[in-house]
Amino acid sequence: MIALLLELTGIAPNAAEHGHQVDQFLELILWFMLILFIIWSSFFVYSLFKFSKKRNPNASYEGLKADWPKHLEWGVIFVEMVLLFGFSIPLWGKRVLNPPSVSEAIVVEAIAQQFGWLFHYPGADGKLGRRDNYLIDPMNPIGLDKTDPASKDDIVTMNEMHAPVGKPLLVQIGSKDVVHNFYIIQMRIQRDAIPGLTIPLWFTPIKTGRFEIACGQLCGVGHFAMKGYLVVESPEEYNSWLKQMAEMNAANGPADKKIVAEVAHP
Repeated sequence: MIALLLELTGIAPNAAEHGHQVDQFLELILWFMLILFIIWSSFFVYSLFKFSKKRNPNASYEGLKADWPKHLEWGVIFVEMVLLFGFSIPLWGKRVLNPPSVSEAIVVEAIAQQFGWLFHYPGADGKLGRRDNYLIDPMNPIGLDKTDPASKDDIVTMNEMHAPVGKPLLVQIGSKDVVHNFYIIQMRIQRDAIPGLTIPLWFTPIKTGRFEIACGQLCGVGHFAMKGYLVVESPEEYNSWLKQMAEMNAANGPADKKIVAEVAHP
């Protein structure tokens, strides 16, 4: 039933472990809105008949004297409060307050810029190198500190992020310029990328495939073209990709000439 409702409303199928909770909440809201629509539409039709000019040739300015509309309004407010405090806030808290530990998750930085995404992976040492915005230049788009030993084997890609299926992914989101938004509808995740802040976001992919990463904030004249891709693959394919990127880094020579892999938009 949930899948059918979401398909009819144009929402892409879920591909994340936590997504069914979001979908269930969406279903509750859809049913509630449908019930409200039926109630208010019925009341509208009733009013057209009850207060038509033929039945009431002289206008009355006293309004309704019955108490049931007030009870109905309070009932709607009660249901909305239940949805907010009983479902929405707990679901939000679970997504914000319980991140996976660094030891059990794939950690990657997602840095937004006008108009694309840069993804920063740790190398074989498992540590992300230090970044400094003052070090950003055309050859070093994320400001990686080349004097930091942890940065020498780091991997940086543009517009394409890889992740293994079934493994928690912890994404540290930031921005180089204006407010952007990291949005993957199939993973049921969305979080703003704000300059000067690093905001965590996490999810566990349960389906392999290629999913579009959209920017959910109007970020400038090129906003329409700002998109990347999340490639979810098997652990073997993911490890093979990491190995390939590490070999590209090694073949490219010194750390100050680090490769940034760019994926063209289709």
